[in-house]
Amino acid sequence: MTETMTMPPASLRQVPDHEVVIIGGGLSGIGVAIMLDRAGFDDYLLIEEGDGFGGAWHWNTYPGVGVDIPSFSYQFSFEQISGWSRVYAPGAELKAYAEHCVDKYDVRRRSRLLTCVDATEYDADNDLWLVRLAGGEVITSRFVVSATGVLTKPKKPEIPGVDEYAGTIMHTARWDHDADLTGKRVAIIGTGASAVQIIPTVAGKVAQLTVFQRTPIWCLPKPDARLPLPLRLALGLVPGSKAAARLVSQSYVEVTFPLAAHFHGIVPTAKLGEKLGHLHLRRSVHDPGIRRKLTPAYSLGCKRPSFSNSYLQSFNRENVLLETDPIERITPSGVRTVNGTEHEVDVLILATGFTVFDKGNMPPFPISGVDGLDLEGFWSENRFQAYHGVSVPGFPNLFSILGPYGYNASSYFNLIETQSQHIIRLLKAARKRKATRVEVTERANAEYFASVLGRRDNQVFFRGDCASANSYYFDEHGDVPLRPSTTLGTMWDANHFRLRDYTFSNTQA
Repeated sequence: MTETMTMPPASLRQVPDHEVVIIGGGLSGIGVAIMLDRAGFDDYLLIEEGDGFGGAWHWNTYPGVGVDIPSFSYQFSFEQISGWSRVYAPGAELKAYAEHCVDKYDVRRRSRLLTCVDATEYDADNDLWLVRLAGGEVITSRFVVSATGVLTKPKKPEIPGVDEYAGTIMHTARWDHDADLTGKRVAIIGTGASAVQIIPTVAGKVAQLTVFQRTPIWCLPKPDARLPLPLRLALGLVPGSKAAARLVSQSYVEVTFPLAAHFHGIVPTAKLGEKLGHLHLRRSVHDPGIRRKLTPAYSLGCKRPSFSNSYLQSFNRENVLLETDPIERITPSGVRTVNGTEHEVDVLILATGFTVFDKGNMPPFPISGVDGLDLEGFWSENRFQAYHGVSVPGFPNLFSILGPYGYNASSYFNLIETQSQHIIRLLKAARKRKATRVEVTERANAEYFASVLGRRDNQVFFRGDCASANSYYFDEHGDVPLRPSTTLGTMWDANHFRLRDYTFSNTQA
């Protein structure tokens, strides 16, 4: 039943500029825009602070950048293409795919690039959101979808002297293509996913590459290959071939992370993966001392593993040095370790990741809900939580694509589609009931939070040995806000969650 609230004075009632404002022009923002349009919600505005679409694939253009799951899974189910050049597509093809979707589904016309959101505030009298832009402009909307993701803001390392370095310095997510690395002394700080792709790509052109490693990464063989033209043609012409390729790909992704991470106590795939990782390391690295330094001391899955057929082999090169002594400081001419060794370098690359659960990134701008409730403050005091990763009590009409406990770490496109379906179910119910306010109940949110915490005994994060992982999965509370569910489970939930877990009300009737 729709509750009818007391109607405010006519002077306070407003018609919003748009029914929905989508914040973020990455693949999640593009995906929710397309799905909203297909569901009959075409009055949306997508806001993106960058000068192009694609999110991570717009910003990350470093040498060797590419997707870390098979391309057949890394695309929308309703827009599968057969033109990928490889099983694991390079970044430029993902950027092109994003632009293709923007144009095919008429998203560009309803978007504003180079537009930064400073803050959002909920107007309870009118059941709408005030989206405040840099420069002072305010856009109003009935609903807001946060599609900013968390891997957006480069993380600057907290190392003394980082601002004193006099040479060329850049973060992997803001690559300087004017910097020529040929014949240079180069240092890279970090051995995460970006570094795994960059290191083998640049090792052959630099004079010296020094890799500063704090925590070794699990690196597994990458089942990658170039897709020949006849096969690509067959995928485009033979009925059912794209669906079959996607099924195989999805099954592989499911086994390698969601099952291994969330069902560690039930499914022994992580242990098998560790054996494969050790075998890959033994076969790839000649020097036993370097092998020991590259061997993780934590369980596979504590942090996202990497897949590469060339990363480990890079450390066989005479011009590649693996430095595992902690960094004392960055000097104007290079990097000095705690043992007093100073590595003089011409170019310093920061492969130090992103501000995932840091303050100022979750959420990426101030969000004020009912009675001025601050979302960052709410999460800081009550731990990261959101009903199915979509909604938080006290923040009506606000929905997230990558909220806490929404992503199960399978294909990011599955997350986009399931969360969008969850949101569309709510908007359809609101439209049917002529409701202007949609809010998850505190009870439903508490029950969901308790349910995800109750399932973490089987997760590798709490069952395995993660003490030395230095994983960004862990937030300030020691929680891992990933959804402990199979991919099929997330799809089921998006279509069958209880609508009564939300209240629908109307101040505009």
